[in-house]
Formats: sequence, C-alpha cells, structure tokens
Amino acid sequence: MRRVLASTKTGTIAALDIGSSKICCFVARIGADGQPHVVGIGQQASRGVRAGAVVDMEAAEMAIRNAVDAAERMAGETIEQVVVNLSGGTPASSSLGIEVSIAGHAVEEADLRRALEPNRIGEHLNGHGGPGREIVHSIATGYAIDGARGIQDPRGMYGEKLGVSMHVVTAASGPLRNLAYCVERCHLDVAAVVVSAYASGLAALVDDETELGVTLIDMGGGTTTIAVFGEGEVLHTDVVPVGGQHVTNDIARGLSTSRANAERMKTLYGHAVAAAADERETIEVPQVGEEDSGATQQVPRSLLTGIIQPRLEETFELVRSRLEASGAEKIAGRRVVLTGGASQLPGLRDLASLVLDKQVRIGRPVRVGGLAEATNGPAYATCAGLLTYAVEADTAAPRSSRPETREPGSVFGRLGHWLREHF
Repeated sequence: MRRVLASTKTGTIAALDIGSSKICCFVARIGADGQPHVVGIGQQASRGVRAGAVVDMEAAEMAIRNAVDAAERMAGETIEQVVVNLSGGTPASSSLGIEVSIAGHAVEEADLRRALEPNRIGEHLNGHGGPGREIVHSIATGYAIDGARGIQDPRGMYGEKLGVSMHVVTAASGPLRNLAYCVERCHLDVAAVVVSAYASGLAALVDDETELGVTLIDMGGGTTTIAVFGEGEVLHTDVVPVGGQHVTNDIARGLSTSRANAERMKTLYGHAVAAAADERETIEVPQVGEEDSGATQQVPRSLLTGIIQPRLEETFELVRSRLEASGAEKIAGRRVVLTGGASQLPGLRDLASLVLDKQVRIGRPVRVGGLAEATNGPAYATCAGLLTYAVEADTAAPRSSRPETREPGSVFGRLGHWLREHF
C-alpha cells in the first residue's frame, strides 16, 4: 500500500537533502502525469553536519533556512512540510517474520494492519535493532498463508495463519531526534524520513533493475550509503562512514595544502585510476598558510591520483565486505549504480567495476521533471528521490495489487509529538 503525503494534497511537495557537503531543497508540483516537476531549487554549503549527523544545531539550522528560502523564492510559495534524507545514525537492516491468526476467514485490510502494527514490529525487533534505536522504514516484502509462501496479495484468501516477511530499517535515536529538532527549528514539519541510498534508488533506478537485483551506492561527502533492491523492493541498507570529504582531507594532508585548495584540485585534476600521462603533467599546489605570498609547489599529477585511488579502493572494499557479511551479495546481482557527488570523479566507474567485480553505471534522476542540466546529475539523485517517495510512499491507497507498509508509527511522527511536548 502506498500513501501520498499530506503535502501532495495541495499539489506541492518539498524535499530536503541534508548532507555533509551540501544542503539542497527541491520544491515540486505534481503534474498531470502524476510525476513531480521541480519549480524551486535552493542549495547551500553544508554547515554543522558531519558524517550525516547534526553536530552544530545553529549552523545547520542557518544553512537549512537559507536553502529552503532560496527554493521558496524560486517557486513563489511557502512550504510547511518536507521529506528529509538520512545518512547518519548508522542505519541498519533487519529481516523479520511476523505471523498472526486469521481463524479461517478471508484476509482483510484489518488483518494486514494487525500484522504490521508498530508495537508488534517493535516486539519482534527485540534483540535485532538494539537499545536506543528507532524504526525508520518497515516494508512488507512477502506474504504467506499457512506456510505457503510467494503470495503477492493475501487479501481475500482463506487460511488459519497469515505470515508477513518484513524488511525493517532502524537508526540511532539521538541523531534522528537532533535532525528532527533542527528541521522543526526552521518552522518545518518532517513529513517522512528516507535513507539516502533508498531515496537515490527511487530516483535513479529503472524497473528492470529493481526487479532483477541491483546495488545502489550513494557516495556522499561524509558517508557512503548502500541499498540493495530486488523483486521491486529495497531489501537491505547499510552505511560506510567514508565519503568524498575523506578524499579531500587526504589530499590536503598529502600535499600540504588547504582543504579548499584540495577540493579544487580534486574537482579539476582528480582521477580515480592512474594513467601514463599523469607522470608528465604537473599541477601547482598552493602551500597551506602561504596562500597570500603566492607560494606554490609543482607536483606531478600522478601524486594526486596516488592519494585519491587508495581511499576510493578502500571505500569499495568496505562496501563489498559489508554486502558479503550481510548475505545481501546473493540477491544484489551483478549490477551496481553509483550516485552522490563523490561518484562524479573521472574513472570512478572503472575502479568500482574492478573492485566490486560488477557492471557499474552512474545514476541520474529519471523520475522527476523540471531539472536543469546542472541539477540533473548524480549529486542530486537523493533530493529527487525524496520527491518520488513523497508521491509514491506512505498510504492506504492500494498500489497495483500488492499491499505494502511504509513507516508504521513513523519515528518522526512520534518525534514531532515529543518535541512539541518538551520544547
């Protein structure tokens, strides 16, 4: 079952991508084709956010306000609700099996709601999610009646026991509450929260990929988030605490330059794979603390590549080991899609294919209209995917023939109530 968020009733939805390197806001209207069309865009350099988590409330609030204000001005209207991404809080997946009695009668909507109620899911999570964690996503991935599995839509079928296979994503309560409170300080309601790689998958993957099996790797500034899709659903999520900013820091340390200059060199001259021509080409490196005097050092481009490549190899090796340890490698197939700002580095696709031993492509938003060429790249897949989620996810209206639940007892619904009571 899919829901349309309350904000879509007015025909306008908003997405807020809070990352470690940038904060981006999209305002969109629902077109006649049912797809979101972006009418307002705002972007700010991220402040007060590290590894996807809020570490400075005031700085993060100011950056969010500026991004939202720019998007509102461009769209010509004020927004009250946003769908927000999550890349911090160490999101983790659990697979659960829930069974309820239906006493021989036909399965009804009430039986599905009873099987998928938050308290029941929370009870089954004991020993899985761990203390101090909240449910972010709870998605029904399959049904069974009296042990007969493979049922897509159990409504109207008779039996004694209804079983539901669930994919539940939890995250640490503290980072979630900090994120919710920071957004609410900007006088915005959090309509839903979506794991970054899941959102990017909604924007960048085609239907055949999600059905046959694919791994979406969203490479952000502070973290790299992973989502494995199969049979049309997200089946596993994980996060690696390494991102594009770690590459920038490595360059700054290795070449004794400022982080700003390191980021510039990574963007202009960086490459993920060494080439023979790198030895012959030199680049100027401003020395840290001596920018005013114009002191620079001439270094071969191969030295820059030699700093970048090991960090990226480490990132993909961590991704591979996480997938193998979780067992998700078996359902992920041989297809990988890369999104996120850090995925734009030249040669990254070839390096990922070599380390992961899979077919790799760079993903771009394909389900959202109104994006200019500058905002239609992999760096904006998460924000675009949040709009897709806002249109497609979270309700009681049936989607084709398959019921599905999303966000039962949404953490942000409870957090909003908690915040109003305590602040």
